[in-house]
Amino acid sequence: MDAIISSLPDILSSTVRMTVPLLLVAIAELFSERAGMVNIGLDGLMSGGALAGFLAGYFTGNPWVGVLAGMTAGILINLIYAYCTIKLCVDQVVLGMAINILAPALASFFYKVAFGDSSALAQGVQMSTVSIPILCDIPVIGEAFFQQTMLAYIAYLLVPLSAVFFTKYRAGLNYCAVGENPQAAETLGINVIGTKILACVICGALAGLGGAFLTLCYTSTYTDGIVAGRGFIALSAVIFGRWESVGVLIACLLFGFCDALQIVLQVNIQGTPYQFFQMIPYVVTLVALVLFVSKHLGPEANGQPYYHE
Repeated sequence: MDAIISSLPDILSSTVRMTVPLLLVAIAELFSERAGMVNIGLDGLMSGGALAGFLAGYFTGNPWVGVLAGMTAGILINLIYAYCTIKLCVDQVVLGMAINILAPALASFFYKVAFGDSSALAQGVQMSTVSIPILCDIPVIGEAFFQQTMLAYIAYLLVPLSAVFFTKYRAGLNYCAVGENPQAAETLGINVIGTKILACVICGALAGLGGAFLTLCYTSTYTDGIVAGRGFIALSAVIFGRWESVGVLIACLLFGFCDALQIVLQVNIQGTPYQFFQMIPYVVTLVALVLFVSKHLGPEANGQPYYHE
């Protein structure tokens, strides 16, 4: 226990870092669901973004090229989702599961095409951290919050920006109207189809960015299963956060803390199978959904196909 207490600063720093991919993907899903698009294919989008980001960074030596590649991969994959669900009115949940199966398999295939079947993992580039002067010198929290990569700062900045967009701007209110009642929104002159496509583009870009974070900031390699179900945890964070930006942030911080804690427990508690500790974030996700989820079911038209009249 003393070892764990002494590790609290490291746990805090790890929490902030491990929250980033969850937060990016949760904000991606928030934008999707606010427009009435339930996208459970987040693991697939992250896998595509993770591999594209890794390959682009590896071959160019520039992590920002990897960031753009990861976002592009996420958008391209999600455009398949957009075409099938918006144009063809395919069931959104079924198609999301298909993407979760297809995209990781394609990522694994392209990785083997690039590097063969060698068991040695290729080492790519890793994005450096950026320290904010003065703030980074604050005891305990300075290193945790103000010595992070630029992607981390971007992820946390998206929370207030999205909150303001959804509540203070007419464009944001129109955007939310599409998820609540697309038929009524169309009568007001709102481009429902265009808004849903835009939601898919934003969702794909941010989810791909979350995947690229894993291979450009969290590690410098790509392995099968690197996403490890984070897409589903992010989806749970949106529900737990009641479709609000601040609530989503709190949920992601909770799950990020559990992820950081399980690593510390693995190091400090010997003799216990490490798989037991790896279960912690997922068990907490299930408990949070069962005990604290609101009866509010999100946007009224969430997950429903829209038939243009």
